[in-house]
Amino acid sequence: MSMEVIKVDSPINEVTIFAKKKKPNPSIVYNTYWRFAAERQEIFFKRFERETPPWTSDVILKLFKFTNAYRATDRVSQYLIKKVIYNGDQKPSEVFFRILLFKLFNKIETWELIARHIGKISSDTYRYKEYDNILGRSMQKGESIYSGAYMMASGRNAFGYALKHQNHLKLIETMFKDRLYERILSFSKMEELFNALKEYATIGPFLAYQFATDINYSNLTQFSEMEFVKAGPGARDGIKKCFLDFGDYTEEDIIKMMADNQHVEFDRLEIKFKNLWGRPLQLIDCQNIFCEVDKYSRVAHPEITGISDRKRIKQKFSPTSLIPIDYYFPPKWKIKVKVSE
Repeated sequence: MSMEVIKVDSPINEVTIFAKKKKPNPSIVYNTYWRFAAERQEIFFKRFERETPPWTSDVILKLFKFTNAYRATDRVSQYLIKKVIYNGDQKPSEVFFRILLFKLFNKIETWELIARHIGKISSDTYRYKEYDNILGRSMQKGESIYSGAYMMASGRNAFGYALKHQNHLKLIETMFKDRLYERILSFSKMEELFNALKEYATIGPFLAYQFATDINYSNLTQFSEMEFVKAGPGARDGIKKCFLDFGDYTEEDIIKMMADNQHVEFDRLEIKFKNLWGRPLQLIDCQNIFCEVDKYSRVAHPEITGISDRKRIKQKFSPTSLIPIDYYFPPKWKIKVKVSE
């Protein structure tokens, strides 16, 4: 790897910093990344202001479903933050239990299904057989208890149960037996949480990063979303489309570069980006935007291939099913949601 050595004088001694020398070489999709992020955020604010559709003249954004530019503003994340994390006992064990139970299925309907039968969801009243019966009966009716947002490994090899949800319930039990929620309180870096989660069966690097981000919405941790990132499969596809080559950068370096340079790039393209009431795009957001740009460019730039070489966007957008969201963010972010007068 070509590296540039920079020597910095220090009152104590000479400090040597190794800086990456060769920068990534952008493709035509690179500018699309910034335009997509800005236009998707415009749509978010028009929906927030209760404007009637269509919210954009972009044919691709009108036709297909894409997540918001900010992960925390998506419907499932909003439900997690408002209805799961900050609605209930704030003891570390209880917050951790609720987050894990919700995220392993990542589906609002599944959480509400359990709540209808159990009442108040709590680790104190958790019983494996009861939860298994609730979820099993739902599956027997042909109902899906898992979100299609990402694939969850079955965990059968690790826990030995025939059904996926049974193994995931046992995963939660294992984490509680290990008292992971207590260990989390001692972590000083987000990467420590990521590594701890990755040790468990069924949780690979992508899920570990997603779960770490979800846990960090709570008061169990106080990490900055700018301190650590892990590129998922969709993001890697998007990154490959945005750059002809990576130079000396890793995929995670590129995500950090995007977050660090967002103001410069929006200015360069003369784009007025409406951030999240003062909060700029974070690493998790830039990672997710790469996933969405991978999908968007299947139609906008069909000649540019990614790693998976997928050609179509599966999910169509339907505004008729949308219910307005009363947005709520982790209080520690100090975001003041403002409605235009």
